[in-house]
Amino acid sequence: MGRQTRPADQVLVVVDHNPELLATIRRWALTPGAIVVPNAHGRGLSGGRNTGFEAATGDIVAFIDDDAIPEADWLETLIADYSDPHVIGVGGPVEPSWERSPPAWFPAEFGWVVGCGYDGLPEKQASVRNFIGCNMSFRRQPLVESGGFRIDLGRIGLAPVGCEETEFCIRLVANNPGRILRFQPAARVHHAVPSDRMTWAYFRARCFAEGRSKARVAHIAGAGSALASERSYVVRTLTRGLVRDATHGSVRRSGAIVAGLATTTIGFLAGRWELAVGRERLLEPASQP
Repeated sequence: MGRQTRPADQVLVVVDHNPELLATIRRWALTPGAIVVPNAHGRGLSGGRNTGFEAATGDIVAFIDDDAIPEADWLETLIADYSDPHVIGVGGPVEPSWERSPPAWFPAEFGWVVGCGYDGLPEKQASVRNFIGCNMSFRRQPLVESGGFRIDLGRIGLAPVGCEETEFCIRLVANNPGRILRFQPAARVHHAVPSDRMTWAYFRARCFAEGRSKARVAHIAGAGSALASERSYVVRTLTRGLVRDATHGSVRRSGAIVAGLATTTIGFLAGRWELAVGRERLLEPASQP
């Protein structure tokens, strides 16, 4: 966590079904007073997040990944927005910390492929549908009442899947009419991007998995809520990127945008087919009020 201008009242570190790592972190915890606990649910990111908020005692719960570093005023900036009673959650930008220079073909519009922000996100404070998972916070009581993150969505191990935070954010707002999720550009974190996530193979795999995950979210939450931001992203953000790259002669980057969109669409159609024929089974939210 580093030094925060507004220190956390409680720091929780959740270890995902790894007893050796759990013992090591408990022995060598770098944050004084940190509480280190094992994932009490099924293996994966969703189970870990549920374990974290269930163990939390504060009114606001903030989530960050183990490979992300917040700026010094991160917590102070997030908490300030909760002075507005309509705000039920606050999140912010995720800046990439590249292990090496990203490949020239990698389009900024696809920052989500490596778990970071991307061109097209708000540049000013705005109400949004969902946050990026490693930089988000919520009022704890509505978080509990909405049932937590679904254990049948989200990353498990190194599998490039996701969308558990998207489904949860949609469900949270639906369960709390009149409340909003606020994107706060000043609440920044920096997310490590290792070299093995800068390959063409990873790019394709992540796009396919995103489409497949979005099909599952659309099945749960309805296509209207699940795909509204994506439609705007395709029509505005990707079109703008293609025009920019065509103007500057960036053929490889233009090709990556087209290939990324096509692969994500194929993943979405594959996900819909899996659900239609019963190859995928969706569960109830992992936690209940």
